[in-house]
Amino acid sequence: MSERTVVLAGSPNVGKSTVFNELTGMHRHTGNWIGKTVDTKASHFYYKFNDYSVTDLPGTYSLFAVSDEEAVASDYLKNNAPDCIVCVVDSTLLERSLPLVFQLFSLSRSVVVLLNLSDEAEKKGIYVDEKRLSALLGVPVVKSTARSGRGLNNLLETIHLVTTGALKPTPVTVSEAESFSTAEKIAGLVVSKSKPQTRSVLDRILLGKATSFISMSLIFALLLWITISLSNYPSELLKSAFDSLETLLAEYMGRVGISEEIISFVVFGVLRVLFWVVSVMLPPMAIFFPLFALLEDFGLLPRIAFNLDYCFEKCGACGKQSLCTCMGLGCNAVGVTGARIIDTKRERLVAILTNSLTPCNGRFPILIAIITMFFSKNSFVSAALLLAFILLSLCGTMLASKVLSVTVLKGKPSSFVMELPPFRRPQFFKTVSLSIRKKVLLVLFRAVVVAAPAGLVIWLLANVYVGGSSLLLHLAGALDGVGRALGMDGVILLAFILGFPANEIVLPVALMTYLSSGTLSELSDSGSLMQILAENGWTVKTAVCTCVFTLFHFPCSTTLLTVLRETKSVKWTLLSVITPLSLGVIMCLVLNFLL
Repeated sequence: MSERTVVLAGSPNVGKSTVFNELTGMHRHTGNWIGKTVDTKASHFYYKFNDYSVTDLPGTYSLFAVSDEEAVASDYLKNNAPDCIVCVVDSTLLERSLPLVFQLFSLSRSVVVLLNLSDEAEKKGIYVDEKRLSALLGVPVVKSTARSGRGLNNLLETIHLVTTGALKPTPVTVSEAESFSTAEKIAGLVVSKSKPQTRSVLDRILLGKATSFISMSLIFALLLWITISLSNYPSELLKSAFDSLETLLAEYMGRVGISEEIISFVVFGVLRVLFWVVSVMLPPMAIFFPLFALLEDFGLLPRIAFNLDYCFEKCGACGKQSLCTCMGLGCNAVGVTGARIIDTKRERLVAILTNSLTPCNGRFPILIAIITMFFSKNSFVSAALLLAFILLSLCGTMLASKVLSVTVLKGKPSSFVMELPPFRRPQFFKTVSLSIRKKVLLVLFRAVVVAAPAGLVIWLLANVYVGGSSLLLHLAGALDGVGRALGMDGVILLAFILGFPANEIVLPVALMTYLSSGTLSELSDSGSLMQILAENGWTVKTAVCTCVFTLFHFPCSTTLLTVLRETKSVKWTLLSVITPLSLGVIMCLVLNFLL
């Protein structure tokens, strides 16, 4: 049985990845905004006893590439000869999509046009006569709504007919000079509209000059409030369960004759750090990531990027950097990878070097814990303060972008043409389940993998004594002078250094060092945590400076390796460390002087 090859091509945000998922049964993350797919993805599907290899290409408006993602798509199509090219088209914007269809005709005769998003077209009163369009183009045209699977059986049958030779398309020839006028003419013949096309009320609010930033801030404040208010109870339940498990393990190990030192090392060293990370991280992640994914699926994130475009342009950066910044809220490594959508190398580097200034989800537990302990236990106030810190990080990103654009990365910002997708009803269960599997569990697994050896290292440092003090206290003491100058202390700085593999373990490392026993003991609630911190000299100023340094310090190991992979340069990788660290040091010095 020979393998037949199929390629999915099309403009950004037309649902190619959704079609890919439905055809192959995979669960590739799709988002309702441009730039989500920046590389190719390949898999298989079977139909009528035939094996099909299908490749999903990045979105491209033209085969004449101007960005990396367009270059990937263009090079693949020009250097490969697939048995069938499926050009996925937005049914609501046919005229804009047809020029790419014409370009594909020049590469292959075996083209199928898939009119996707048919449900959105119907809601807007837009009707496309697919039979007449097929006659005018000379290729098969299939209507679909990939999100619900509607029309994909027809697509499978059409692909089968084309690849087996039972159906032989005869695409029309359109010169490049006339492609746009021809697209306009054909669209005029096959598209009818029964409703006037106007901007939605929601868009007038979210994109209005007077209401955009206020409305976006309120939405994020609501998101953060839900995360904070709903995560406390499950976090306490997890901690209680882990405490009971620790007791059972310690008692069992004692009964079988295991020494107290080994019990301390395994249970109260390694496992307690691991349990602490899980109980603190899992609840807010399990709430924040799915909510964030639903907003993305709904179409809110590209509107945030649209509103930030002007600000980034004034900072000498590209407007597309705003998209990378939004990605960074989930994970900085993802935000760095997302910078591939930026056209020029200079602007791409600005986005990469500043992405770690955006607080990722791994830093949220630290910020939430400190805000709750030192500023307010009221979830509304805590959410507002957390939003304020996020806005501060945004200001820091823009400041760093401006400094870089006038120093080591001089240049003028390029133009940014952005397509705002329509609002779409999120696929709730699919989006939430995919977010939990692909984001929550993945990030949690990384944190757990880091937490276990970190617990081992911290236990050894805390239990190996030199000159009457543990190695942990010696290291903290050596850093204490610098820490005090920054409004913190040596323990906090040491915690950030030892937390380099993952930001999630910074706070437990600090607590273990303060306790100087290598274990996290008697931490029944946030009150006991605060008591330990207060007994070790923490004040409101310490809390503020620690929160600021949480926002602005060196990237975690995963992000740093991603920067190195993307830039292929030790120089730029080091600068990605220096940029946020310099800003954090300067801000903490100023705050320590003023407060």
